[in-house]
Amino acid sequence: MRQTPFKILLFIFLLGNVLRTAAFAQDKNFHIYLCFGQSNMEGHGQFEPQDTITNSRFHVLAAVDCPELGRQYGKWAPARAPLTRCHTGLTPADYFGRTLTENLPQNIQIGVVNVSVGGCHIQLFDQDSTASYVAKAPEWMKSMLAAYDNNPYQRLVALAKIAQQKGVIKSILLHQGESNTGDRQWPNKVKKVYENLLRDLHLRADEVPLLAGELLSAEAGGKCASMNSIIQTLPTTVPTAHIISSAGCEGISDGLHFSPAGYRKLGKNYAASMLKLLTETTK
Repeated sequence: MRQTPFKILLFIFLLGNVLRTAAFAQDKNFHIYLCFGQSNMEGHGQFEPQDTITNSRFHVLAAVDCPELGRQYGKWAPARAPLTRCHTGLTPADYFGRTLTENLPQNIQIGVVNVSVGGCHIQLFDQDSTASYVAKAPEWMKSMLAAYDNNPYQRLVALAKIAQQKGVIKSILLHQGESNTGDRQWPNKVKKVYENLLRDLHLRADEVPLLAGELLSAEAGGKCASMNSIIQTLPTTVPTAHIISSAGCEGISDGLHFSPAGYRKLGKNYAASMLKLLTETTK
């Protein structure tokens, strides 16, 4: 008689686990990509009509409410520029997703999550320094930070957990470094953020590589091109990191940002690297 309540409680516990598993069953054919960084990942380029054509297999998980775009925070929507926030521009994530859908089987759906802040250092995404960074942030950055409740890292994690209810996270895309130009500790700082994301989302590094893009090249007039030599060392610190070339990606006159054509090519470069990794994992 004394064992009966225990058996009932055990049954209820096991049943709850089964129901939770069923409720959050992941579709392995829905590939999720997390994107973060500063202005080039946020989207600085002026998008054109061709960048707003939707693809039924390419989706964005809204990081903020954008009623004018028909988007609600935490809900999936057709992916078209702007992907990051309501009034941002073209980003590498746009043509990364488009290129994947063009080259993967028709049963594969692509979803992106983009939480980026123009002008930020990588330290903004380090939870040990987020609060102090936000407190000292310049006035022009405060509205961007406020859009993410002053914690972009936690916003990225919260959205990633929502995304995991639908699909499987396949990679993390980073484009950042202009504000850290010359910082030889950048690879270690990136490693900390990457490993925190893996831990908080219960992911494995060998299953979720990090794709890190080069900054605007010297040939394209990049003022921060010297940082590329530091970015290129990232795989030494993060073995599952892959560097995405910016060679041939056109820039604009400010020497910091890519042109719309440059963003399209850079996004395709990210996709080419991911397609190669996906092919290797299926061998």
